[in-house]
Amino acid sequence: MGFPTIRPRRLRRTDALRKLVRETSLAPSDFVLPLFFDANLSAPKPIASMPGVFRHPVQDAGKIAGELKARGILGAILFGIPEKKDAKGIVGLDPNGPVPRAIAAMKGAVPELVVMADLCLDEYTDHGHCGVLHTDAHGQIDVDNDATVEILAEMSRVYAKAGADIVAPSDMMDGRVGAIRSALDSDGRQDVIVLSYAVKYASAYYGPFRDAADCAPQFGDRAGYQMDPANAREALREARLDEEEGADMLMVKPALAYLDIIRAVRDASTLPLCAYNVSGEYSMLHAAADRGMISLERAMLETLGSIRRAGADFILTYHALHAAEVLGA
Repeated sequence: MGFPTIRPRRLRRTDALRKLVRETSLAPSDFVLPLFFDANLSAPKPIASMPGVFRHPVQDAGKIAGELKARGILGAILFGIPEKKDAKGIVGLDPNGPVPRAIAAMKGAVPELVVMADLCLDEYTDHGHCGVLHTDAHGQIDVDNDATVEILAEMSRVYAKAGADIVAPSDMMDGRVGAIRSALDSDGRQDVIVLSYAVKYASAYYGPFRDAADCAPQFGDRAGYQMDPANAREALREARLDEEEGADMLMVKPALAYLDIIRAVRDASTLPLCAYNVSGEYSMLHAAADRGMISLERAMLETLGSIRRAGADFILTYHALHAAEVLGA
């Protein structure tokens, strides 16, 4: 018989064969659902730029926890919109704020649910930046790194006391992982996990999130503390520093335009690694599907599969509920 004698297509002949040799799998347990709890609401409010995503009233937190359990989704990460904001984000330390109350409600309803709390001041500052502002040595208004870290450490204490399993600093301040770990340990909260947004880029893909969390910067941008999208070696340095400071898990954000970074961090660290399939990535698929350009279901699973294939152990994604339904949880 002539060429070819090696025929890889044999393994693609049937659906059963393709599943048998599939290298990367997806399951509802791979997903964490981001949730927005708004202290000003009494009923869910749709987010116009994110089809199918809502701001929720805190009183719905327990019900949502039950829905996640029913779908086979093991975790959620919580963001809060307070009644009022202030210049330093101090309102985020309120133990009766939307996130602490939602944490307690979700853990009360489904104790085994893994509840994560995002740690950042942008949702709580009236200027939308991720920290306390000051005038630096060059006469420029900038985020005061060390003053911000102090508040984040206190916020971690509040969320841990409310019952959070995981706190997730997303601010990109230097030294915040070590400060948070120290604060938690000093409170006897050695069991609370620190998931560091270790590699977070200053990305154009965050636009819809800033609508959802009402946290767009009122001036300037976040390029002074989030990473330059052009940089890869810097990602490994940031991940290594956070690991050395005591991070239990690492994150790369965004995901889809940074699959190479996910793979590089995966190869460099043995810590659990997740990736955040961010709002812009989510809304792009919906926009294309609404115009008949793609199949939403197929593109969603292909996207999530690519993130897992790149090396993510789990994925923060707004697709979680839909994907779990499609996967047959």
